Amino acid sequence: MTRFDIPPGILGLARGDIASWPAEAVVNAANSRLAGGSGVDGAIHAAAGPRLPAACREIIARRGEVKAGEAAVTPGFDMRAGFIIHAVGPIWRGGNSGEPEALASAYRSCLELCRENAVSTVAFPAISCGVYGYPVELAAPVALGELRRGLGEGLVREAWMILYSPKAYETWLGIARQIL
Repeated sequence: MTRFDIPPGILGLARGDIASWPAEAVVNAANSRLAGGSGVDGAIHAAAGPRLPAACREIIARRGEVKAGEAAVTPGFDMRAGFIIHAVGPIWRGGNSGEPEALASAYRSCLELCRENAVSTVAFPAISCGVYGYPVELAAPVALGELRRGLGEGLVREAWMILYSPKAYETWLGIARQIL
């Protein structure tokens, strides 16, 4: 676990299971239908329990699919976190199809939802770095830059990147030490 002071807040990196992380909100790396899937998405859906799918279907019925770069919020239901912020990141297509902008927008959308819901601590996964194929070494600077900006603007007090594997943690930490 490593912390970086980003006045007036803190940006942290840790290895762990985001579904059980002690934050007011946890970000889910969601698909556009908020339907649950594998990886982080599956773990969060399992931890939140049986009420989450209905809440996600209600969001889709009300607003349609959540586009890449956007986010939606539900209660945390059976999780420790009071809120789940479902962020849809871009599918990696080589980097020339607006992926960096969509990824930055996904993180920014989550931070804005934190502000709107009076959330001061939030935990993020590495959005788009799993099945969506975004290279970690390219995603980390985008994500960390948005988190630094949001912390500096006071959108949240603490933002945590929760990385599942030792390799992912070491990669993100190395990049964070270079740019923060």
